[in-house]
Amino acid sequence: MKLSVSARALAAAGLATTMLLAGGAVADAASAPRRSAAAPDIPLAGVKAHLSQLQSIATANGGNRAHGRAGYKASLDYVKAKLDAAGYTTAVQQFTASGRTGYNLIADWPGGDTSRVVMAGSHLDSVSSGPGINDNGSGSAAVLEAALAVSRAQYKPTKHLRFAWWGAEELGLVGSRTYVNRLATGDRSRISAYLNFDMIGSPNAGYFVYDDDPAIEKTFKEYFSGIGVPTEIETEGDGRSDHAPFKSAGVPVGGLFTGASRAKTAAQAAKWGGTAGRAFDRCYHSSCDTSANIDDTALDRNSDALAYAVWELSE
Repeated sequence: MKLSVSARALAAAGLATTMLLAGGAVADAASAPRRSAAAPDIPLAGVKAHLSQLQSIATANGGNRAHGRAGYKASLDYVKAKLDAAGYTTAVQQFTASGRTGYNLIADWPGGDTSRVVMAGSHLDSVSSGPGINDNGSGSAAVLEAALAVSRAQYKPTKHLRFAWWGAEELGLVGSRTYVNRLATGDRSRISAYLNFDMIGSPNAGYFVYDDDPAIEKTFKEYFSGIGVPTEIETEGDGRSDHAPFKSAGVPVGGLFTGASRAKTAAQAAKWGGTAGRAFDRCYHSSCDTSANIDDTALDRNSDALAYAVWELSE
């Protein structure tokens, strides 16, 4: 049974108290990593339900959810309806790429200091050759379920929370770059963190953490350390996803990734399980990237890590 972040926080608090009563080092207790007791366990069933809907949308619209296609717009409408019902202020940003209309979806949670914005985002589009359930239904569904968890908890963070789903990532980060380029300089400087989630349920999963911003990287590593899962620095997709425009604009960025077409090494298989010599995702950018192309354990762990970082960084 998975130990939740809340349970780990209570256990850590109890241990610190015992050490103090026993005359343990106060300095050691004070220097222990701060854990967010409020961060929820994201229900895997909720994330999977969103993936099922995205798969159904792709099936009904030519087998994909690509930029400029009906499947993409239906995916955006699905996510927007969930957020509107949960009390978010949503906005759809329109742009043009490759002669087709594209859309970003931005959702703001009311409250918090708008001079310090924490963003979490993912690209919602697939390639035209498949439904894109791992790439990137997985990240999109997890970001959505984390946003809904904020609403369920009626979370009141110190910082302002914003969630985003980007269009036309597969054409070269078009949606996220459009968003960043349209921001006034002052608005860019108000974003204190952008967290990116692009492929977090790969079937032969690895556990990779972006190393762009040290504080964000540390936050994710703390979470995985707390559940006993080793991580590695993400290199396969470095600069190839929607964090790149934010980083170029001077925004602190970070994120998670479970691997794409690169093969898992023997050392990685030894510590994470799975099959050495096989791609982390053999269905990357293919028609077989369906709802069957997901590792539930990786999806669950990364969804919880996402929520942990959102809570921790927005406190």
